[in-house]
Amino acid sequence: MSEALSPTKTPKIGFVSLGCPKNLTDSELILTQLSAEGYETSKTFQGADLVIVNTCGFIDDAVRESLDTIGEALADNGKVIVTGCLGARADDGGGNLVKGVHPNVLAVTGPHAAQEVMEHVHQHLPKPHDPFLDLVPGGFGEAGIKLTPRHYAYLKISEGCNHRCTFCIIPSMRGDLVSRPIGDVLKEARALFEGGVKELLVVSQDTSAYGVDVKYRTGFWDGKPVRTRLLELVQTLGELAKGYGAWVRLHYVYPYPSVDDIIPLMAEGLVLPYLDVPFQHSHPDVLKRMKRPASGERNLERIQRWREMCPELVVRSTFIAGFPGETEEEFAHLLQFLREAQIDRAGCFAYSNVAGAAANDLPGMLPLELREERRARFMAVAEEVSTARLQRRVGQTLQVLVDKSVGLGKKGGVGRSWADAPEIDGLVHLLPPEKISKSYKVGDFVKARIVGTQGHDLVGLPV
Repeated sequence: MSEALSPTKTPKIGFVSLGCPKNLTDSELILTQLSAEGYETSKTFQGADLVIVNTCGFIDDAVRESLDTIGEALADNGKVIVTGCLGARADDGGGNLVKGVHPNVLAVTGPHAAQEVMEHVHQHLPKPHDPFLDLVPGGFGEAGIKLTPRHYAYLKISEGCNHRCTFCIIPSMRGDLVSRPIGDVLKEARALFEGGVKELLVVSQDTSAYGVDVKYRTGFWDGKPVRTRLLELVQTLGELAKGYGAWVRLHYVYPYPSVDDIIPLMAEGLVLPYLDVPFQHSHPDVLKRMKRPASGERNLERIQRWREMCPELVVRSTFIAGFPGETEEEFAHLLQFLREAQIDRAGCFAYSNVAGAAANDLPGMLPLELREERRARFMAVAEEVSTARLQRRVGQTLQVLVDKSVGLGKKGGVGRSWADAPEIDGLVHLLPPEKISKSYKVGDFVKARIVGTQGHDLVGLPV
């Protein structure tokens, strides 16, 4: 392919990123490197000299989507490099799963393998680096290229996970916890804020465990010592964000006792009063079979204590229905927990017997129909709880970050309050403002009086 390129033609690479925000940050790293070396990138296969697909391999639906996308890229383009979690999966015979299904891909790597991906790109589509000509257009300086809209960005603080939950195969693909140096994390955060980011979403496999692997050693930021620990990171990020009038939102926060120290920072307004906590279940026996960390039987008490410290706290979580051996009594316990804990935003998966997950060998695998039926019952209760909690917002005036503006807001728009993370939570539908002089664009903060609800969303009038 490279021989056919004319000296003046810029090599073009099609890029598709699937899966979670952790995968997205891997994609951003690869795209930044590609751009720095002078490659042109696009989101389509047509006209590209080569395609990179960053895959997800966690649950069966994600595996199917990834394999289908690779197949489409091969059919439309023919030259495909595969990376990401699915690239690390083995098939039943012990061979590489992707290679088994799509033997014609050029190369396959696992997750967080940017350098390996670049080596395969250089092999199949060489492009000499010219430091005088090759820039990173559209990037955020030291933070590189982002695939999100320019007003919000994900900040990955660690890779991998030390837990061995029986339903999860992520550690086998991404390895044990490796925390990023705190100075590097804060340097990227400042570059993003300086580039106009108004909402920073902190992500990892286990945000609460940040620094455990390095024994919370002291790092340096702006010449000052800072411990590699979640509390110090959140304090510093919050102070940094304050100077830019920006939000900081925390995701994947396991409910360890140490999280209690973060809640006062939310009450002070230093970071958003929002916690994305992957509870997965409530019944102690199910949690033991899942091998979940932290003392799950005390989660209800913990949430109640958090809300006493910070009444505005919004809790979002994910759960699994139909885990092997789950009895009707254990499932009823989960529904009762959902009601008592008043989980603001809840998602639920029917248990997926992913190849390689230890839970598949547990006794009592439930029929798929029963798993799906319990998921549907869970979501009905979740919607009932969420709708009631949303109703309390009617009459309040909230700060809203604008994601979409029609006619500079004259014809309305769409945004999110502190209670809503992008793409997974609800929205605030903004009505046309009553004042003719009122206008706003994407990335602006506006005050909106909530006048009603619309499903999982709110309806607000800019004031």
